[in-house]
Amino acid sequence: MQILETHTSKTQKLPIRFQEYGVAIFKTITTKSALKKAIKKKQIYIDGILATTSKFILGGEQIDLVKIKENRFQKKLALNLEVLFEDDYLAIIFKPPGVLVSGNKFVTVVNALPQNLKRSKQKDAIHPQPIHRLDYPTSGLLLVGKTISSIQILSKLFEHKKIKKTYYAVVIGKICSGGTINFAVDNKNASTLFTVMKTVKSKRFIFLNLVKLSPKTGRKHQLRKHLSSIGHQILGDKDYGEKELFLKGKGLYLHAYKLEFLHPFTKEKIIISKKLPQKFSKIFP
Repeated sequence: MQILETHTSKTQKLPIRFQEYGVAIFKTITTKSALKKAIKKKQIYIDGILATTSKFILGGEQIDLVKIKENRFQKKLALNLEVLFEDDYLAIIFKPPGVLVSGNKFVTVVNALPQNLKRSKQKDAIHPQPIHRLDYPTSGLLLVGKTISSIQILSKLFEHKKIKKTYYAVVIGKICSGGTINFAVDNKNASTLFTVMKTVKSKRFIFLNLVKLSPKTGRKHQLRKHLSSIGHQILGDKDYGEKELFLKGKGLYLHAYKLEFLHPFTKEKIIISKKLPQKFSKIFP
């Protein structure tokens, strides 16, 4: 075991949980999800004891980031990802439905990224890391950082709503032409703008609608929860809505269609989109 970085915590007015304090105290751990992953991998010690997310920091603790000896012959994930944009700082890839972005499973986007992206030539290059999340059943565009600085800046852009995301979903029932859904998610304010693009009749569901979605906040499962809250669950959603309306075997009809933002390093206007999956086209030819 090798110590990579050491940090001495600053004195706190009030005790703070390590999962809040520990973000960005190390150069290679710049997000809360990365911190949790490092803790789970037993790479962080506080005063010589393995760290936990619930540990309270008071000040003066020695926090060490360590390197765990890796198996040189560890199997690499052979999962081909479509890369729609890539430079030395970031990439935008297409996440297929039915694949986890990250987690304890072997088949994840995170484990497939090194085999699909070019190694950055920047001094602060690290293992490529997703900047945001997409649910397991959701398809579409995923923004990835390739350097420490790009991950930090892109995360801030998301936090300050400087990255515009556009989704499409197929929703059930007779719905108005559009509007804004303001409905708290996990006791936090959440807002989604929606516009109905097409409507067709359905024998089973009476009406199916192609809906364009622009989330103004980024809560977990926000779009699925918001549409269900107004009585129009997403087709194929088994978790939010009425069980008798669940469509089996076709997956979730939710697609991350477009990303728009100003490249933080080149200042280029990035607008990348990915056409709707074929299963959408079968309903709305």
